Amino acid sequence: MKSLGTILIILGFLVIIFIFGPVVKEELGYRFNQWSGVRYSLDVSPRFPQSGIRPITPVDKEFAIVIPKIAVNAEIFPEIDPQNPQEFLPILKKGVAHAKGSAYPDQEGNVFLFAHSTDAFYNVGRYNAVFFLIGKLEKGDEIDIFYKDKRYKYEVVEKAIVSSEALGQYVKEHTFGKTLTLQTCYPPGTTLKRLLVIAKEKL
Repeated sequence: MKSLGTILIILGFLVIIFIFGPVVKEELGYRFNQWSGVRYSLDVSPRFPQSGIRPITPVDKEFAIVIPKIAVNAEIFPEIDPQNPQEFLPILKKGVAHAKGSAYPDQEGNVFLFAHSTDAFYNVGRYNAVFFLIGKLEKGDEIDIFYKDKRYKYEVVEKAIVSSEALGQYVKEHTFGKTLTLQTCYPPGTTLKRLLVIAKEKL
């Protein structure tokens, strides 16, 4: 009986690692960089690195997001219906989704991007971990969007945790000027609520 109990405990531990492994990996990586003083920047040349600063090159200048503080560098897939899981879940295994009908960086309005969504908590490990750390962003932090080979700089102005039901109404309040909204599930590894990070374009 003792050996059976030990086996069940080990299996349970392995299941937890399988489910929440991506969350833990991103968190540990972020904490290690903070502890070691490593920072990421788009403005540092790979040929002339600076002490403690690692350069980032966007994965795709046609449409991509880079967040230096949390080392995010991911492709953005345009015009994805956030109400259609059959459409957005396969995309979220590969990168970040641009919500269908929301603005593009070269337009007035709100660019709405979402990542790390899942249909059940036990499937969280199947999806890209790209937005797991956006809760670490604070007012003034930089977010960069590359679109059609042009860089658009945004500055975080606000964060909010909302229910999925309140999401649509909240986002509509941020459609004036050029804004950017990032959305992920909250807490990381669950689908209980939604975390929003709101940013405004830096001129």
